[in-house]
Amino acid sequence: MNQRLRQAFTSFDQANAKDPNKIIVSGAERPKEQVFAERLTDVVQELNPNASEPLLLASRCQHICRWEIPRNTQPMGRAGYLKWRTGLKKFHAEVSGKILQEVGYPEDIIQKVQALNEKKNLQKDPDCQTLEDALCIVFLRYQFDDLIENTEHDKMISIVRKTWAKMSPSGHNLALNINFSPAGQKMIAEALQ
Repeated sequence: MNQRLRQAFTSFDQANAKDPNKIIVSGAERPKEQVFAERLTDVVQELNPNASEPLLLASRCQHICRWEIPRNTQPMGRAGYLKWRTGLKKFHAEVSGKILQEVGYPEDIIQKVQALNEKKNLQKDPDCQTLEDALCIVFLRYQFDDLIENTEHDKMISIVRKTWAKMSPSGHNLALNINFSPAGQKMIAEALQ
């Protein structure tokens, strides 16, 4: 990892360390978005050990400072959810751009990272697809069981199918090697049959 990339990761991590939402990881309480960013970077590197620098940067800042725009800032329902998500993507791109500028990245790399933050060119950009695969894997590894517990069965089946449809064959391969809980295994099997 070069010095500038390390510095950007440190700045992203410092921003995400301010997350007031905490989760327990290995017995220690940690800021939720900081843990998410670390996990996303790890999965990107699993999927692509030779990941480009913009992809690594985007993985570390994909949800940067997400708590600053909570879900309740938009109406409930699908339209409100989609508007919230679109606003978040732009917000993440703005925050990441400012940090990358401060670290000294050139404009072309900043724009590439921001395009990845906003998931532009998903169908054409292999880095964007790798990032999407990684987001799905992080969900399936770390958030799946909690969602199963708190979501109606048919809606959960729909969520799994939509998640699966977003992933590439590489993402599917990694997902099928997750050590799912019995409830997770059952849900995956039913959704994919």
